[in-house]
Amino acid sequence: MIWPSHGSNPRYLYEAMGLSLPREYVDFSANINPMGPPPDLKEKWADFYQEINVYPDPYAVKLKERIAKKEQISMESILIGNGGAELITLAARMLTGKKVVIIQPGFSEYEKTCRANKCEIFYHQLHEPDFELNIVELRSSLVEADALFLCNPNNPTGLEYPESTVISIIEECEKQNCLVILDEAFYDFLVKYDSFIPYINRFSNLIIIRSMTKMFAIPGIRLGYLAAQPEIITELSQLQSHWSTNTIALLAGELCIQNESFIKETQNYIFNERTRLFDFCKKEDFVVTASTVNFYLLRDPYLKDQFALFEFLLHSGIIPRHTFNFPGLEGRWLRFAIKSYEENNQLMEVLALWRQHHHSSL
Repeated sequence: MIWPSHGSNPRYLYEAMGLSLPREYVDFSANINPMGPPPDLKEKWADFYQEINVYPDPYAVKLKERIAKKEQISMESILIGNGGAELITLAARMLTGKKVVIIQPGFSEYEKTCRANKCEIFYHQLHEPDFELNIVELRSSLVEADALFLCNPNNPTGLEYPESTVISIIEECEKQNCLVILDEAFYDFLVKYDSFIPYINRFSNLIIIRSMTKMFAIPGIRLGYLAAQPEIITELSQLQSHWSTNTIALLAGELCIQNESFIKETQNYIFNERTRLFDFCKKEDFVVTASTVNFYLLRDPYLKDQFALFEFLLHSGIIPRHTFNFPGLEGRWLRFAIKSYEENNQLMEVLALWRQHHHSSL
């Protein structure tokens, strides 16, 4: 079976399963802010329309200025991109033909785009259920590596790696002359997060990728940014097509980046809903990863393979993210985004129904 390589677009998933898409469903497969885009984005939308007959600023100066001020780095250390996916692609182009290590499980796009650029790919596999990242075990994987892809907080597990662990990895990679591509697509969902962006001044081997589409619920717009030392930014920007980020995306980014109250409100909401969902899972005997963000992995410990649960959920109009294309998971877990209060209730009702019919007698 050919599984869709991303969440969202549920019709592709139902087609792959040979099922009809139900009239009503809740898509838990896309990790987007359940609160939707910031309200002031809608208020300004008519103003944005006035700008669509003007070419976008290819240097994205205004947005870079706002990010530079917020993150306390120079504008020369920032590259704006058409979503995190474009920035990952640019990094892979820069690594054409090189040896790349991917910490797995991780976002499938790293491998896909590195393969397209003829990279030699190696996995460093983390083991369930804790998915602990151990620098001693990682060290041997880094021999002769040109780059390491690390997602923190991790997608799909939702786990945040300790700051000291990440720093020791960057230091180890520096010794081995290896780049670290740190994907922080979900960093802003964490209630407390020590940013790694200040470390780009200390480490010339550090590249940080951030998405703006997840927190601000604008995946249809496509926007993200990358932080690294200016030499790396220059090299990457030469690989980027002119006007890769459109005017609407740049204006939306300028508006969103300074909306601290929206971010804070989202973090509190996600924290409360995650606590409520995890309490339910514990009570109903489902295993979940110790996620600190807006999604988590779940499994029924009474099943070896989660396919039966996956099918049951799809028939019930609940769409989780399969994990068949996450190396090391191979379908043994399902990933769920944290959605609205009502939608999370629907999920819990369906899981409770499953548990009534499939208990530990299995």
